[in-house]
Amino acid sequence: MKHFLFSLVTFICLINYINSAEKSLHFSGKPNSKHIVFLSGDEEYRSEEGLPMLAQMMSRHHGFECSVLFSLDENGFVNPENKNSLADSEILDKADLIVMLLRFRTWDDQAMERFEKAYLRGVPIIALRTSSHAFIYKGESKWHKYSSKSKIANWEKGFGNKVLGEWWGFHHGKHKVEGCRSVIEKPQAENQILNGVNEFFCLADVYRANPPADANILLRGAVTESLDPKSPNLETEKNKPMQPIAWTRLVENEQQNINRVFMCTMGAAIDLKEEGLRRLIANAIFWGFEMDIPEKTNVTIPSSYKPTMYGFKTYKKNMHPTDHIPALEPEG
Repeated sequence: MKHFLFSLVTFICLINYINSAEKSLHFSGKPNSKHIVFLSGDEEYRSEEGLPMLAQMMSRHHGFECSVLFSLDENGFVNPENKNSLADSEILDKADLIVMLLRFRTWDDQAMERFEKAYLRGVPIIALRTSSHAFIYKGESKWHKYSSKSKIANWEKGFGNKVLGEWWGFHHGKHKVEGCRSVIEKPQAENQILNGVNEFFCLADVYRANPPADANILLRGAVTESLDPKSPNLETEKNKPMQPIAWTRLVENEQQNINRVFMCTMGAAIDLKEEGLRRLIANAIFWGFEMDIPEKTNVTIPSSYKPTMYGFKTYKKNMHPTDHIPALEPEG
């Protein structure tokens, strides 16, 4: 009996060791499926919780191969405050589409080279919340043009402004006081990206946004009086006009390849509990791949998804990437 218990404990420890050694997450897809790479790395909006859930959802319900990359510390724990880290960045070499929620990253040369190569080969990009200011590099850095403080000609304000269509536009709603209610841009009411996307409410506030003329605005955000989903829209200048919160662009990059770009200034892990927001992102992925978008995309959420409220210093400590996989309910 003692020998059995010792063996069992040894086996459990081995499994835990194997899990803790994983630097990224991988969810299998159907044979020959497209590969989506999710890039987490922000200090506030808990992308390390929200993106694994989305990856699991897109793999399970729609058959995509999905990988999730993280910022890790020297012990292999997820640490979004380590701005220099993107573990397993070589997975970017196989990306068919990128979903990103990043904030002020200063990755090393290898990670940035892989990200740049993916961008230049024209992979579709689905960018959320603080991705508008994804990178921060000093003027002497070879990657300074990607920085939100870039002053380089044709790359002013960096990757967000150049590619996504907006950089750090500041808080338009009052942070942690006023929420956001989605409002469809009327000319886009029949746009397939909005299939099944009913009104949704976000606890994250509205960002100020002024995307360029070539952007196709899909949704605007009504600033609400409070973080109560039942609170009315403000009857003030803040909603006159309402700020864009989701749009698409077709961007020709320096290699003359076209990136299909979707930008949404929402995306906090806590707000991904909203079915409409999850469906919007899932539909945008189908759009990025130029696939038919279902009338009502399956975005059933994993049963154990319990995201942390956004905020600095609120990330869960001593968590390995595999600790961020939500448990699933049986299908059927």
